[in-house]
Amino acid sequence: MGRAGPRTGGAAAAVAGPLLLLLLPLLLARAPPAAAGDGRKSDFRLVSEQFSQSPQKLSFYSWYGSARLFHFRVPPDSVLLRWLLQVSPGGGPTCTSLETTVYFRYGAPPVINPLGTSFPANTSVQPSFLIKMLQSNASINISHPAPGDWFVAAHLPPSSQKIEVKGFVPSCAYIFQPDMLVMRAVEVSILEPDKPFPQTLLSHPSYLKIFVPEYTQELRLELQGCTSNGSLGCPVHLTVGSATLPSNFQKVLTCTGSTQACHLLLPSPPWDQWLQVTAKSLARPHVLVAFSIVAALTACKPWVVNFQHPQQNSPNQSCSVPPGLLPPRPGYQDPGSSGSGGGGPFCLRGYQVSREYMDVLSVHFRPLDRVAVLVQSDMPSVMRLQLNTGMDSGGSLAVSLWANQSAMSNATSVAACVNAASPFLGFNASLNCTTAFFQGHPLSLSASSRKASLVIPYPETDNWYLSLQLVCLPSAEECEKASVLVETALSLVPCLHDCGPYGQCLLLRRHGYLYAGCSCKAGWRGWSCTDNSTAQTVAQQRAAALLLTLSNLVFLAPIALSVHRCLLVEASVYAYTMFFSTFYHACDQPGEAVLCILDYDTLQYCDFLGSGVSIWVTILCMARLKAALKYVLLLLGTLVFAMSLQLDRRGAWNMIGPCLFAFVVMVTMWVYRCGHRRHCYPTSWQRWAFYLLPGIAMAAVAVAIYASMMTSDNYYYTHSIWHMLLAGSTAFLLPPRDKHTEPWACSQRLTCRYQICKNHREELYAVT
Repeated sequence: MGRAGPRTGGAAAAVAGPLLLLLLPLLLARAPPAAAGDGRKSDFRLVSEQFSQSPQKLSFYSWYGSARLFHFRVPPDSVLLRWLLQVSPGGGPTCTSLETTVYFRYGAPPVINPLGTSFPANTSVQPSFLIKMLQSNASINISHPAPGDWFVAAHLPPSSQKIEVKGFVPSCAYIFQPDMLVMRAVEVSILEPDKPFPQTLLSHPSYLKIFVPEYTQELRLELQGCTSNGSLGCPVHLTVGSATLPSNFQKVLTCTGSTQACHLLLPSPPWDQWLQVTAKSLARPHVLVAFSIVAALTACKPWVVNFQHPQQNSPNQSCSVPPGLLPPRPGYQDPGSSGSGGGGPFCLRGYQVSREYMDVLSVHFRPLDRVAVLVQSDMPSVMRLQLNTGMDSGGSLAVSLWANQSAMSNATSVAACVNAASPFLGFNASLNCTTAFFQGHPLSLSASSRKASLVIPYPETDNWYLSLQLVCLPSAEECEKASVLVETALSLVPCLHDCGPYGQCLLLRRHGYLYAGCSCKAGWRGWSCTDNSTAQTVAQQRAAALLLTLSNLVFLAPIALSVHRCLLVEASVYAYTMFFSTFYHACDQPGEAVLCILDYDTLQYCDFLGSGVSIWVTILCMARLKAALKYVLLLLGTLVFAMSLQLDRRGAWNMIGPCLFAFVVMVTMWVYRCGHRRHCYPTSWQRWAFYLLPGIAMAAVAVAIYASMMTSDNYYYTHSIWHMLLAGSTAFLLPPRDKHTEPWACSQRLTCRYQICKNHREELYAVT
């Protein structure tokens, strides 16, 4: 039986690069005996292969896009798979090792839930197979892995709510590198149906496979004539099927000390696939075991519904059984009876399904020319959904069923199963939807519940089947003649309900593989943003929007002071900042209170630019430079801010660097004036006590809040306080007007019909 077991540490797992391929036989030989088999080290029928992908930088988990996905493909006839996992921390000695969670899944990306959130209703989710790496190296062994797509996902622990400013704290990079090592059999015997295949086991296992064609109802494997060193007995361990994760449905047949032929019965084996069979001796070393293995396939004939367009169709025709779905006419062979010439009975009623591409990861499945499917009690009705293109596993399979309101009685119900690889056909014996190697997803319709739905996130790459059959109570005599029309809505969607009103469906990519995930907002969480345990109410959303937007009105104070002191350039910059900060935060809201007058990216860029330039012009204004030099520096600083924000909008030093330069210019000018006047500058103690010191204190508190106190939960009021402190400190730090300048002089010049010109050299005034 396939076994997967985590094993941390070890020098073998730390080997990387070309040495992996050189040391592969040694690595695989060190595997546990249950996984590697007896004497596999010297088995010449096995070859080793290595598969690797480029490493990725891990992220703290907040949504599915935070996990790093790796896509591998296991070749056919593989008998052993080993994952070598390595995490390399980088960024300096302050970066410590963190717990890394790694998920494995066959056929589709793993469905993970590190935050413990709820899934949407009627969503079928299997537990994920995962390991937690506390060290930098780990390895995983899987014997008899299933061929095809395998996915590995990894992430760091859930992210904290603290909003960190880029550049203020040291950044640590954790690089994750998985390598896949495969041992593959090059000599595999093929079992032919109904033909005994002699086998002899000594020290090496025997690898066989059998092809299961479509419409195989049952597979029977039997060991005959088993002897051990000439005596009766059958110490043989038979493993049928391949190992998959997170669930493993391999079948094991152990025949020890039995004089009778032992067999294994597999109902509904996977269709159109090769089935791996491994035989291993349980006898003592150097004991010869001989036997014959026989594979018998039980086939059934499908009754494929022949769709026909009705010759006459009235627009007002009521809902009735379509002509192509009518029961056979008198004289036609009963589907439940045996066909002539040994054809066998019908086992299912097959409906042809069309696959309609709508968009990326968006497919609709419809029965040809029909909406309803006829369901009866004599045999299941089966529909095949082709999800085997290799690009369908990144979405969600949505299945919805509706039953006719007047066709179902209290004594009848419709049982449905959704399975991969092969349909479930044993409704008469059980309703557990279990096939040979797959646990299906059950659905049911009844007189009291005529609707049923199912959502399967990230369905495995394979053909999927929807089976329906009418189930009756034991006392219902009229059930054999009853029939129900069931309407179906089958589709593959990127995200269920497009992630709802509080989420955004994002298309993710790993090389050429595409998959989708929901990014939630306004406190909503979950796979489809349906978990409202931490969601904000509409009142909270409106309050947050009002705080973040109206707090910018404090900029009216520095605007009025700038105009009052004839600082028109500064007033224009503050007005620009107030306008774009207000509408950026109105557009940045996650819930319903949203208003976007421009593109979001444009508003964000203008807000960041206005904030930086506001600090720049305030510091230069405090320096009291000459007009020509002042305006040159204002223009150059604005251009530098525009360039740096284009390079990295979130970088703290893109704003700190120019502001530090302006601060150096201001301090230089103040020191120069102190030396020139032989007096402290500014000269008035009232200026220091009532303006400069309060302004500096407010600016320091604002920087402290912005750099260390903001979290996702308190953002709307801490950032509002940042707005008010920034605007308030600007109002306190603006220099006073010139003594010879009248209050509101600039505004008076704009309203007068004449202009007063001042000659600074002769101190004369003239009216022009």
